This record gives sequence, C-alpha cells and structure tokens, in this order.
Amino acid sequence: MPAIVLVGAQWGDEGKGKATDLLGGDVDYVVRFQGGNNAGHTVVVGDQKYALHLLPSGVLSPDVVPVIGNGVVIDPAVMLAEIDGLKERGITCERLLISANAHLIMPHHRALDKVTERYLGKARIGTTGRGIGPAYADKINRMGVRIQDLFDPNILTQKIDLALREKNQVLTKVYNRRRIETGPIVQEYVEYGERLRPYVADTALVLNKALDEDKVVLLEGAQGTLLDIDHGTYPFVTSSSPTAGGACAGSGLGPTKITSVIGILKAYTTRVGSGPFPTELLDEWGEFLRTTGGEYGVTTGRDRRCGWFDAVIARYATRVNGITDYFLTKLDVLSGLDRVPVCVAYEVDGVRHDEMPPSQTEFHHAKPVLEYLDGWQEDITAAKSFDDLPKNAQAYVRALEEMSGARISAIGVGPGRDQTLALRSLV
Repeated sequence: MPAIVLVGAQWGDEGKGKATDLLGGDVDYVVRFQGGNNAGHTVVVGDQKYALHLLPSGVLSPDVVPVIGNGVVIDPAVMLAEIDGLKERGITCERLLISANAHLIMPHHRALDKVTERYLGKARIGTTGRGIGPAYADKINRMGVRIQDLFDPNILTQKIDLALREKNQVLTKVYNRRRIETGPIVQEYVEYGERLRPYVADTALVLNKALDEDKVVLLEGAQGTLLDIDHGTYPFVTSSSPTAGGACAGSGLGPTKITSVIGILKAYTTRVGSGPFPTELLDEWGEFLRTTGGEYGVTTGRDRRCGWFDAVIARYATRVNGITDYFLTKLDVLSGLDRVPVCVAYEVDGVRHDEMPPSQTEFHHAKPVLEYLDGWQEDITAAKSFDDLPKNAQAYVRALEEMSGARISAIGVGPGRDQTLALRSLV
C-alpha cells in the first residue's frame, strides 16, 4: 500500500494541517518527519479550532496512528503540554508513537538560539527562538541527546555534562549569560522520560511493517520547500529538510516506498521571518491578504508577509519534490478582486528568469513579472464541487495548474473540514 508524502510548496503555512486532517479517514498512520515546535498546523473541526505544534494533524482522527519520526527535534515540555491540552478537550493521544531516535531540544539550545539571534541584529535569520537550529547543529556534531537517553540517567548525565562544557563557555564568556547546571536538567528530563515512555517505539520498524500489511502511511512535513536547508532561500531557512527527500531520512522508510507526493499551495504566497520574497506586498493589498486570510503564525502569532501567487517557486517545488498532485488552499480569500495578479517570471537586471535564479544574489534582486487574471465577486465558501465555482475562479485554478507543472486535485474554499473540493482522490 502507498506511502504518501505531504509537503509545503512555498515558505510554509500553506495549510498542510487541513490537508492532513482531510486525508485522515483514508490513511492509517500520519508521520511527522522533521522540524520541531517552530512550526504549527491549524485544523478546524466543526466549530472547534486546534493549533498543533509538534503532534501530527492525524492525532485528531480517532482511527489514525500519529507518529513522531526520528527526524523531528522534540522539546519534551512542549510535547507533554500539547498532549495534556488535547486530553482536556477530549482528544486522546494513546495511539501516539515517538521514535526512540528523535533528538531532544535542551535548555542550552533555547538559550543559545535566543541570544545568538539578538546578537545578529539586522542580519538575523528570523528564528522562533525555540532551540531548533542549535538542536539540529548538535545532532550533526554528534553531541545530541535522544529520546532513548532519557531512560539511562548515567548516559544522559554524561551527554549533558559534555555539551555544557562548551555551551557554558559560550554563554558566559561570549554572551555574558548565566551558566547552566547539569544536575537540575538531568532530573527534569528523567521525569519527562517517565511520562513519554509509553509512547516510545522503533517507529521505522512499525511503519515498514504497516506498509507490508497494506496500511496507508502519510508523511507530513512542517514548514515548506523554500525553507529547506539545501533547497530553500539559504540562509533564511530552517535547519532540516521539509522537502519530499527528507521524508525518507526522517521516517526510516526507503525511497521506493513512496508512491505519491502531494504539494500544498496557497492561492497567494506568504512567508514568516527574514529573507527575500519577490512578490511581497507592502501596501494595502498585502494588508488585505493578511487580514482576509488570517495570516498570523500558529506558533508565534507573528504577522505573515503576504504577496501574490508565485508560479516560479511553484514550478521549483514541483521539480524538487517530484510533486504528483497539488492541494490549492485559501482560494476564497481572493473573492471580490476585479483582477488577480500572478507572478509568472522574475526580472533580474533586465534579464527574464522563468525558473529560480541560480544564485542568492540574483534571487534577492528578483522583481516579479506579473500577469493579470480576471477575478470573481461571488462568495465561494459554500461551493461543494469544482463546477460550483464561478467561471473566473475555475480559470484561475486551471491557470495555476498549468503554470505549476502538476495537477491540482483538491481546492480549499474555507477553513472547515467540509470546505474542500475534491477533484480526484489523493490516496
């Protein structure tokens, strides 16, 4: 049975949570394969809104097994608070599985993230300050602490003590901050381990067996393609690989297991944090998209930067991820516009680029080449099929499909579970 990857095709915040939740009735496992609590999904069920930060969106579907893969970095306090918060609202997390190989965010990671970002000043990356980058750095430097270490206090003490030899030097001598002591952290994290123990498993083994048993596995990325550490707008990126290739490394499934890749595209473009953004609108139209679309970060509450749809990055995302189908979200936000601009190419120093410029410098100086499509005035939030959409809205969708290079198989016309138009099955 299929392993399906779900990825953001822009800078994140495209609506992956809604897409995952929509597919919840058709899949058996939903796997988060990278990132940490620097990302978030908002899922609306009836009149209830759920903001998820670490847990996969599939946790809201009673028959789905939610999985935190080895590629995720976990702040255990945040994880437990999220589990407790859902329990208070009647959502059980008893089926949750967490990879024993997932790395932990430690207090020194959070401290270093905040102080280094402040130190960078105008050159800051725009991180959330939650320790994600430093946790991934320690993972690569082979100094990380993993979930399984919580169950061996001796190993945990050794690892934390070794890490703090270096981190305390940096905190105290470079940034004039208070040193962090090993003992209290060990005690705190051992207690976290006892609460997390029932959820911990060899998730790679579980997922491979599930596929052998004809189960459907959905691999859910956080952030988006343009925030990928390798393929994004470096250095204004996250510290992991939210592209489809990262799904294999972050879950323990081999690439031959993947049968389709679903990309999530917003009907316009947003991003959070610093970095280049060719179609960004710093005028009343940017405020229109922000206000109408409710463009405020799920995790941070920060205003999202807004701009028109960018077909150049959509084509890039199609290519980098091998996207087979797109889920287009928030089409309803564009209702009421006489004309809808779309970026079809960039102009850099008088040269047209139909694909992503090859250098960071060129991308920073890219100006959007816009085409204008006819808008529609009708409210589309009650539409139940593609044919219910106004002709100009249909034409807009078909134009984006052609420009992006992959078929659009579902369309979001509102935040609710029932406000999605399915053009064809995604499973």
